Amino acid sequence: MHGDETVGRELLLHLIEYLVTSDGKDPEITKLINSTRIHIMPSMNPDGFEAVKKPDCYYSNGRENSNDYDLNRNFPDAFEFNNVSTQPETRAVMEWLKTETFVLSANLHGGALVASYPFDNGVPATGTLHFRSLTPDDDVFQYLAHTYASRNPVMKKGDECKNKMNSPSGIINGYSWYPLKGGMQDYNYIWAQCFEITLELSCCKYPRAEKLTSFWNDNKASLIEYMKQVHLGVKGQVFDQNKNPLPNVIVEVEDKRHICPYRTNKFGEYYLLLLPGSYMINVTVPGHNPYLTKVIIPEKSQNFSALKKDILLPFRGQLDSIPVSNPSCPIIPLYNLPSHSAVTKSSLLVILVNLFHIFFK
Repeated sequence: MHGDETVGRELLLHLIEYLVTSDGKDPEITKLINSTRIHIMPSMNPDGFEAVKKPDCYYSNGRENSNDYDLNRNFPDAFEFNNVSTQPETRAVMEWLKTETFVLSANLHGGALVASYPFDNGVPATGTLHFRSLTPDDDVFQYLAHTYASRNPVMKKGDECKNKMNSPSGIINGYSWYPLKGGMQDYNYIWAQCFEITLELSCCKYPRAEKLTSFWNDNKASLIEYMKQVHLGVKGQVFDQNKNPLPNVIVEVEDKRHICPYRTNKFGEYYLLLLPGSYMINVTVPGHNPYLTKVIIPEKSQNFSALKKDILLPFRGQLDSIPVSNPSCPIIPLYNLPSHSAVTKSSLLVILVNLFHIFFK
């Protein structure tokens, strides 16, 4: 999304080639492709990339799009008004997010070597008084960032770029690094129900071409392992008593409530990325009492599949009052609810040895 940060763009082209040439030959890649919808966008800002005339490690005029907007400051923000003109590239991504049930994504950048996780912006209720901003899913986000960084031999060392970043093991909370308004990873998590982290892949934003092979070698295992993580947790469909799938039903873990509640899609499907453990899922339909069901996520994922848990609600007949299309969460600052103060508690990073949908940006 920054045109002068070129390593991610090239890595995704390598990734595409690797996936299509390994399909049917490498069992692991074949299983991944057969069980996962994979969306790859090599460049969100092609105009910025073409605008770079004198490549530079630190800054070039290709960061912004052709209208001179930084696309990673151009999305709606949940914490404060972002009064900027929405750019065509931003609008296209926002519309794209409505067409698929995306579950996991990564946003590729350059200029540092670190895996950064939400939130990028925040308020005291998310922990900013403690110089961080944590989501209700902080344990999962730390795990996702660690999954990527730990397999990159350079990133996992932490602060190889000598920019005095406090990133032990190569991961960092976005807000604790530096706050930003209008970023894509916060937007995707809040409004698109898609867990996204930001991957900074090179100290030099626009390195020489001969360096690309080493970047691919450093990131190949991380990219593949990260893609597998879309199969964490639990997934399924919500039905009424007549086995009709129910759209727009809120399905959330009781102590992981999102400010824009996560809902079933038009097929009644839900996806919740969760680490192994025991969880109480709260299923809420307007006009009915909440329905609670317990799930236990096993230590090992089930061969490229999250735990399958369909939910049959004790209602007679299809719920005609539920609209067909997903209601949008308001595009206004939202995150000022005292009920979210629990996310400021420190969370334990669970290291595990060890999809439905995944896309990279």
